Amino acid sequence: MEFRMLGPLEAWHDGAPVSLGDQQQRFVLVVLLLHANRPVSPSRLAEIVWAGRETKPNLVRSYIKRLRAVLAESGDVSIETTATGYLLRLGEDQLDTVRFERLRAEAGQVRASDPRRAIALLREAVGLWRGRFLEDIDIDRVGGTEVLFPGESRTDTVGDLAELELITGDHRSARDRLRPLAHSDPADQKHAELLMRALLAGGDRMAALRVFRTTRGALAEHDVEPGTVLRNLAARAERGEPPSSLPSRPGEFTGRAAELATIEKAAASGARAVWVSGAPGAGKTGLALEAAHRLRSRFPDGQIMARLNGFTPGLPATSVSEALTELLIELGVPVEQIPATVGRKVTLYQTTLYGTRTLVVLDNAATPEQVRPLLPEADGCLAVVTSRRMGDADSGEPVRVTPLSPDEAAELFHALVGPARLRGRAAGVATAVARCGFLPMPIRVTAAMFRRHDRWPLEHLLNLLEENGPWGEADGTAAIRASYRQLGDRQRALLRLLGHLPGPDVGVAGGAALAGCDVGEARQLLDDLHEVSLLEETALERYRMLDPLKEFAAGERQPDHATALVRLLDFYLITLSAAVGAAYPFDRAQLPVVDHTGLAAPGFADADAGLRWIAVERDNLVAAIRYAATNGLPEHTWRPAVLLWRYFNTANQFEDWIDTLELAWRTVSADLGNEYGQAHVLLRLATARDRRGQHAEAAELASKALPKWRRLGDVGGEAATLCALAIPLMELGRHDQAMAHLTAALAKYERTDDPRGEAHALSMLGYLNENRGDFGVALRQHESSARILAGIGHVQGMAHVLNNLGSVQEKLGLLTEALASYTGAHGHAAEVGDRCVEAYALNNIGNVHRQRGRLTEAVRYHEEARVVAADVPDADLLTQLYLDRGATALARGARHEALAACEAALDLADGNGNRTYRARAHHGVAKTRHAMGDHEGALSHWAAAESEFAALGLPEAGETRDARALLGCACSALV
Repeated sequence: MEFRMLGPLEAWHDGAPVSLGDQQQRFVLVVLLLHANRPVSPSRLAEIVWAGRETKPNLVRSYIKRLRAVLAESGDVSIETTATGYLLRLGEDQLDTVRFERLRAEAGQVRASDPRRAIALLREAVGLWRGRFLEDIDIDRVGGTEVLFPGESRTDTVGDLAELELITGDHRSARDRLRPLAHSDPADQKHAELLMRALLAGGDRMAALRVFRTTRGALAEHDVEPGTVLRNLAARAERGEPPSSLPSRPGEFTGRAAELATIEKAAASGARAVWVSGAPGAGKTGLALEAAHRLRSRFPDGQIMARLNGFTPGLPATSVSEALTELLIELGVPVEQIPATVGRKVTLYQTTLYGTRTLVVLDNAATPEQVRPLLPEADGCLAVVTSRRMGDADSGEPVRVTPLSPDEAAELFHALVGPARLRGRAAGVATAVARCGFLPMPIRVTAAMFRRHDRWPLEHLLNLLEENGPWGEADGTAAIRASYRQLGDRQRALLRLLGHLPGPDVGVAGGAALAGCDVGEARQLLDDLHEVSLLEETALERYRMLDPLKEFAAGERQPDHATALVRLLDFYLITLSAAVGAAYPFDRAQLPVVDHTGLAAPGFADADAGLRWIAVERDNLVAAIRYAATNGLPEHTWRPAVLLWRYFNTANQFEDWIDTLELAWRTVSADLGNEYGQAHVLLRLATARDRRGQHAEAAELASKALPKWRRLGDVGGEAATLCALAIPLMELGRHDQAMAHLTAALAKYERTDDPRGEAHALSMLGYLNENRGDFGVALRQHESSARILAGIGHVQGMAHVLNNLGSVQEKLGLLTEALASYTGAHGHAAEVGDRCVEAYALNNIGNVHRQRGRLTEAVRYHEEARVVAADVPDADLLTQLYLDRGATALARGARHEALAACEAALDLADGNGNRTYRARAHHGVAKTRHAMGDHEGALSHWAAAESEFAALGLPEAGETRDARALLGCACSALV
C-alpha cells in the first residue's frame, strides 16, 4: 500500500484507491503517517486530534481498529501496539514524503557528476506533488503548528530542477516550471532570477523584463531593492544577446579527450579556473576554444575572451587594467561606466559576473599574477587560462598539453588532407607528423601545404621536411620552414615583414602599405598565406599570425623591415586623419596638418564609416604610436596621438588616451623647435587630465600651451586653448578667471569668423552663468548661440544649445518655454542621430513633468531617456540621468529607488572627477536619507554637498545651508 500526502490525502493498493473512512479516521491516520515508524501514545493521539474536546476512553482504540481493518487488505502495512503506543510500520517507498526527500538527496549526490540523472530524479520528486501538502485536511486537527510543512522543500526542488535544466539547455521546461512559482510569490528573487534566465535563453527579452519589473514592484512594497543578480539579468535583457567574443571553434579538432574531460569535470564541479599550459604550437588555444564551445549550454550567460599577449612577439603583455577594460566591454558594460582604477574595475567585473554563468577564456597569459584579478569569484563561472608556463597552485586546475599521440597526430593529418591521397600510406603519414613534432600547429601548416599542391606525392612532402630541419626537432620548425620555402618571393617577404608587425593584426589596406604594393596584390598575398595556414583570418579581410609563426617570421632576415614599417605608419597616420575628419567634422580646423606625399588618403562616406575604421584599428594605432616613440619617429608619435584625442575622450578610454599623449609629449618636448607639435599635445593632454579630475594639472598644461599658440600666430588654437583652460578653472571654483578666458575666446572666434566656435563659447558662458545663478544673462547667451547655429545650419549644435536654453528657462519657472526648447532639442538630435543629446532632451522633458506633478509622465520620459542612452559613452549624461531619476523617485515616495539612483550618480561622479555633479549627488543622497529618517546617514552628505558647492563658488552652497537650517532634525546640525 502507498500513502500520499503531497496533495489531498490518498492511499493506493494494487493500482486502485483505498477508502480511508470518515474525516475523524483520516485525522488519526495522518497523525500516524506524520510519525511513521515511531510510536504515538493513545493520550497523545487524542490530544492532537480532539484537542480541547471531551473524548470517550475507547475512542482512539475504535479508530485504530477501523484503520487496521482498512490496512489489512494490503498485507504490507500494519499498526502495531507497542509499550509506548501505536506504531504505523511503513517501508520508505510507501510514503510519498519520504520518497520525495530520498529522491532529492540522491539527486544532490549526482548533481555534479551526472546532471541528467539528477534531472530525472528531481523530476520524479516534483512529480509526486499533486497539490498543496494535505490540502483536504484541517492541519489544526493533526498537529497544527507542530506539523513540518515540506512546501519550501518543494519550491527549492523546483528551483534546483529548473537550474539544472537551464544548464543542460532545456530552457523551455525550466520556463514552464517556474512561471507558476513566480506568479504565486513575485517577491521571490531566486525564482524570478531563474525564470528570467529561462526566458532570456529562449530569446524572450520583453517577458524577462516584465518579470523583473513585477519582482521589483513586489519588493518595493517591503522597501527592498532587487539584488545584483536580478539587476544584471535586467541589463542583459535590455542589451539583447548574451555576450560572446569567442572565435569560431578550430576545424577538424582531433584528440585531447582526457584534457577535454578534465576541463568539463572542472566546470561541473564548480571550479574557479582551469590553467592550460604547453609548448608553442601544442594547441593550447585550440583546446580552450573547443572546450568553451562544448560548454556553451553550461554557461548560457556569456562566453568571453581576452588575449593577454603574454608571449606575443613585438607586443607588450596586456596589463591587468587593459584586460579588465576589455572584459567589461565584452560583458556589455558601457564604456563610460568603466572606472579608472584597477581596484574599482575588479569590483565592477566581479559584480557584473555575480549571479551569472559565464565562461571567460584568458588566452596567452604571461604569469599567474597577470591572471589572478581576472579569475571569476562568482559561483557558476569558470575561467580557462592558456599559457606557455605552468600556473601556481591557486591559479586553476592544471591541464598540461603535450604533443599529440602518434595516432591522434595521424588522425588530424588525415582529417585535414582527406583520405583519397593517403590510403595505404600510414607509414609515410607517421613520418610526416613525427617531423612536425606531433604538434597541431605544424601539422596544420604541413597539411595545408600538401593540400594546396594536389599533384605532390607524399614522398615529396617527406623530402621537403627532411631538407628543412634536423630529425628530432620537437617544436615543428622543420614543417614551418618547409612551408615557408614553398612560398613565392613576394609571399615570403610579406611573411617576414608580418613578423615585425607592431600591432595584433593587419587589414588588407595595411598589408598593402607594409608590402609596398597595391591593395589587390596585397589581398592575394595575404590570401596565399592564409591558404597554407600561416595566417588566421580573424574577421573579413583581417589577418593575424600565431605567436610561434610570428617568432619564426621575425627570425628570418628582412633588411628593409624598418622602411616597410614606416610605410605602414604613414598609412595609419594618413588614414586616421581622414577618418577623424569624417567622424568629427567640426574638429577639422583644430587638427594637426598631415602631409605625406606618395600615399593617397582614403575617403569615408560618413561619420559612421570613419568611426568604424578607428574602432577596428584602435589597437594597431596604439601599438604604432608606441613603436614610433621607441624607434625615433616623432611625427608618427605625436600626430596620431593628437588625432585620436576625440575618440578616446568620447569613449572614456583614459589609459590609452593619456599613455599615448604622454609618449607624444616626451617625444615632442625633446624637439625644442617644434612648438606646433608641443601646442597640440599640451592642449589635448590638458583635456585628458581634466576628464580624470586632475583639474589643477589640466589648467597648468593648458596655460603652457597658450603662449605657444600665440607665438605660432594661430588664433584658432589660442581660442580652443582658452576654452580648455576655462573648464578646469570653473571646476576649481575660479569662476571669474574662467569667465575671462571664455570671453577672450569668444572675441577670437569672432575675429577669425568662426561662427561655430563663437556659438560654442557663448554656450559655455551661458552654462557658467547658469551655474552661478545669473539666469537672465545665461538666457540671452544661449539665445544668441541658438541664432548663430540656426544661421549656419548646424543642426547638432542647435540640439545642444536648445537643451541648455531649456535648462535656464526651467530654473526661471518658464516651464512651457522649457518644454518647447527640450522638445525642439529632441527633434534636432533625432534628425542627426545624436543619441546623447536626444537622451538629455527626453530626460529634461521628464523633469518638467515632475515639476508639474505629472509623475507618471516623468517616469515614462526618464525611462525613454535611459533606453536611448544605453549605448552612449558619456559619463556626465549617465550621472545626470541617475540624479533626475532619483529626484522623480523621491517625489513618488520610492525612497529606496531614489537612494540607489543618487548613490549611483555619486559613484560615477567620483570616478570621472566632475565636482559639480559630485556635489549634486551628495545633495541628492542627503535629501533622500533625510526623507527616509536616516538623519545620521544624511549628515555627512549634507556637509559634503555644502562644502563642494562652496568650493566651486556656486549659489547652491547657501541654498543648501538655508534649507538644512529649516529641517528641525539632526540634519540641521553643524558638521
